[in-house]
Amino acid sequence: MNTAPSVLIVMGVSGSGKTTIAALLAGRLGWEYEDGDDFHPPENVAKMHGGTPLTDADRRPWLASIAAWIDATRTAGRHGVVACSALRRAYRDILIGDRPDVRLVYLQGDKQLIAARQAARLNHYMPATLVDSQFAALEEPMPDEHPIVVSVAPRPMDIVQAVVAQLPGSA
Repeated sequence: MNTAPSVLIVMGVSGSGKTTIAALLAGRLGWEYEDGDDFHPPENVAKMHGGTPLTDADRRPWLASIAAWIDATRTAGRHGVVACSALRRAYRDILIGDRPDVRLVYLQGDKQLIAARQAARLNHYMPATLVDSQFAALEEPMPDEHPIVVSVAPRPMDIVQAVVAQLPGSA
């Protein structure tokens, strides 16, 4: 896939570092940044805060809002990075669809590392008890999705560098 991206979707389970990596990546590239969590309707936030996993029906308006932001960014000729769990292929199909200039960055980590990170988080609406449901829902990106796959084990700046090194035109 040689198309230079206009939007990067940084995906992974809760606790994988999506928000941190996406914000750093946007800063490094000089692109706009959005956190997919900010697109959730209040009902979704309340469910997650209460420890209830979201259903596909709960996620539809959330995914549609993110897809609308992606389209607006592309239409305006801007570049952006959005942090979004995008755990299932069906969700990524909504976000990426037939947009060849939207690229997926998958933050890959094992359950033990992610659980430890989740347990250390303060004041986050996704409780550590939902780690199992996150991994149960995760459908890792397939080669036909052309993901940039990076480990979450290194330091954040090293992860960002690994992503940038895989973008078209990077040296």
